[in-house]
Amino acid sequence: MKKRGLLLVNLGTPENTSPRALRKYLKKFLSDRRVIKTHPLVWQPLLHGIILNTRPRKSARLYEKIVQEGEFPLLTYTAAQEKNLQELCPDVEVAMGMSYSAPSIETSLENLLNKGVEELTVLPMYPQYSGTTVGSVFDTVMNYFLKKDNIVDLRFIRSFYREPLYIKYFADKIRDALAKETDIEALIFSYHGIPLSYVTAGDNYPEECTETTRLIMEELGDFPHYQTYQSKFGPAEWLTPATDDTLKKLPEQGMKKVLIVAPGFVVDCLETLEELEEENRTYFLENGGEKYIYLPPFNDDMTFAELVKEIVEKK
Repeated sequence: MKKRGLLLVNLGTPENTSPRALRKYLKKFLSDRRVIKTHPLVWQPLLHGIILNTRPRKSARLYEKIVQEGEFPLLTYTAAQEKNLQELCPDVEVAMGMSYSAPSIETSLENLLNKGVEELTVLPMYPQYSGTTVGSVFDTVMNYFLKKDNIVDLRFIRSFYREPLYIKYFADKIRDALAKETDIEALIFSYHGIPLSYVTAGDNYPEECTETTRLIMEELGDFPHYQTYQSKFGPAEWLTPATDDTLKKLPEQGMKKVLIVAPGFVVDCLETLEELEEENRTYFLENGGEKYIYLPPFNDDMTFAELVKEIVEKK
């Protein structure tokens, strides 16, 4: 029997909260042609001339708000899921890799091959496909093997938003919260946005987000809900409606008590803890909102490991 391996891939984190560390991280992240499709001759001078000289200091202050015991939640929780999966799947070599920080995807692949893995599953920790996330991971994995003599049996998980256990997890979590907070008037499903031009070019990410919302609501039944997009960056037109704009307007429409969930995230990170939990809460309350409850994703919950095990074992 071939030795099996599993690589969990997430976005990555800065090394620490210093502007220097943020500059290094942002340089790699924002140089990815899957993330920023503007031609390098136009983008790189802008990146190095303006963005990397101004944004790192601001981003460092934001990251300082979410650091926990010297670590960033994204790294802590991804490592926890690596451990959970190793416990659930003792006959599989499990590793995690980060797209823009350590441990890198390439380093983790090298370690897995050195352990004799011949059959490898790569699972990007993004439930919905987008070229900006899953596509980038695919590129990195393929480029790693491009000139390797040792090629393994490779299975790449494109997305997993349709998986019953994934849908059930969020539906149950929302149902439990609504049972506890009986005065909630609306649900907000907030997904990370992407530029509209990427969708026009063929990225079907918003379709998968909409289907995710539909499947969760199918489990929950009829209840007022909104689907929005967050984390806009730069002047280009992005997917709408925007999460922040929606939350600013809802109170005047009579929706003053909301529950917000982010099914596009597997673990908490800057975009959930600072942007949703803090920044958007402030927008909502300052504009007349009265109750704002954020439901975290899987984080270190063993249910995610069970979900991944089910996916890996499917033939």
